Amino acid sequence: MQRTGHLTSTPWGETPGWLLACCTLGGHGDASPTGCPAPGTGSAFRLPDSINGITRSLHAIDCSMSMTAHGPRTIPPTEDPEPLPKSLIATLPLRLYRMTVAYDGHDFHGWQKQTGPHGELRTVSGVLEAALRRALRQPVHICGASRTDAGVHAKGQVAVFEARSPIPIERLGKAINSRLPEDVEVRDVTEAPPRFDPINEAVCKQYRYRIFHSEHRPLELRRYVWHCWHPLDVSRMHDAAGRLIGTHDFAGFAQAHHGRKTTVRTLFECRIEQAAPELHVVVVGDGFLYNMVRIIAGTLAAVGAGQLEPSAVDEALATGDRRRAGPTLPPEGLWLEWVHYNR
Repeated sequence: MQRTGHLTSTPWGETPGWLLACCTLGGHGDASPTGCPAPGTGSAFRLPDSINGITRSLHAIDCSMSMTAHGPRTIPPTEDPEPLPKSLIATLPLRLYRMTVAYDGHDFHGWQKQTGPHGELRTVSGVLEAALRRALRQPVHICGASRTDAGVHAKGQVAVFEARSPIPIERLGKAINSRLPEDVEVRDVTEAPPRFDPINEAVCKQYRYRIFHSEHRPLELRRYVWHCWHPLDVSRMHDAAGRLIGTHDFAGFAQAHHGRKTTVRTLFECRIEQAAPELHVVVVGDGFLYNMVRIIAGTLAAVGAGQLEPSAVDEALATGDRRRAGPTLPPEGLWLEWVHYNR
């Protein structure tokens, strides 16, 4: 299923023909004191292993999981187990738990729970809450660090929940995973510090946008990369990426109606990594606006294709004009890799 609607509906205007021709889709802090590098300090966040050919990074999610076709994705009704007896719950301490979660976003309507005309849509947080409810036999609400869009993947999403767990913490992750579908995995569970806030305490996050840059189609990876067979000048992309590093008003790189009070953000890193036949746009920042990383990736691709000059980045930052930047690339190539905290 083609998802070109993500490209043609952006406020950037009509998507250039070269970009539409390139799309083959499969069916969204401080410096040193906080532990993040000062803007432009190089490769402190580089992963030691890369993706080469059709072999994914050792850190990537196993993509051999079964998939369903795109379309209405709702959560089928399930029977919850009997709640824990109140007498037992009263003996268990209330704890705050922190999870690291990985997921294949292809068959999800994003992270945040939402309801459609046919019932509750299939979302990552909804699936996790259902698994926690069955494992712990009590209502559980989770809060995630990043509200990833439909089709966006994660290796290191962070989420917290409060519960009176009868399961020892060292076995809690296995108990949750045994009740999860195969496109979600809880990587670890720890007890969180008191009043830990995964959103407001996040120091920085790393996103990676994967571009499959080849004349051949990425058949095995088509749900996890954006396919571009148009020639891209990587040196021009490097030039444009460097102009984004630092503290700027990123209004020109945000989708309309983003809902944020301020559009000022700091990027500590913005770089292009080559892992033939892939190009990766890697961005580390203290926070991101709606569709910001996908617009950055689209802008750098447009620069690499010669449709925009590297100076277009400066113009978009200076004016806040969304039309000066490139298109919003589809969600399939975007990965949330990690979220960093000081505690």
